[in-house]
Amino acid sequence: MLTLFHAPMSRSSRMLWLLEELGAEYEVRYVSIRRGDGSGGPDEANPHPHKQVPALLHGKTLITESSAITLYLTDLFPDSLLGRPIGHAERGPYLSWLAYYSGVVEPVATMNFMGLTASNPQFAHVYEDMAAHVIGTLTQQPYLLGERISAADILLGSALGWMRRLLPESDAVDRYVATVNARPALTRAREIDSKPDGFHD
Repeated sequence: MLTLFHAPMSRSSRMLWLLEELGAEYEVRYVSIRRGDGSGGPDEANPHPHKQVPALLHGKTLITESSAITLYLTDLFPDSLLGRPIGHAERGPYLSWLAYYSGVVEPVATMNFMGLTASNPQFAHVYEDMAAHVIGTLTQQPYLLGERISAADILLGSALGWMRRLLPESDAVDRYVATVNARPALTRAREIDSKPDGFHD
């Protein structure tokens, strides 16, 4: 059994989306987390080492961090169209985008959103390079890996759906956000997001 430790309207919401895309059978355990507005707090029922979300329990195996959970789940469901299994021609780009999202896109976009790039030219260049890479990719093709969606698009698409301002104005990005956020699995995930009713299959 897969168990997702989840707090509504948080980074773990995109894992609900991924699990729905995969058609997985899973259980949701709702936990409290410390919110940006000062509300909430750590939940002792949460196995995440920092009491954050997402955290995924598969049997006795604990997986944390969105990119790691994404890779774990798509490898667990190799027949899904969302992952790129070992030996696939797009395996390398898939791993690269997963790492690039967590290691570059999210922290650099957050840094820019917080205004840190305005006073630091070096930070500004890092943000501009990241944005140019993502926008350039989505200008040339509909998804990060090409013509077919991958779970890397769930990570990026969920972030942009939450806050479009993470990237500069771009028709290509606007089309991308509209496309990935219109997926039926996301609609189902949003319905589950704030309903603590346990099992989903």
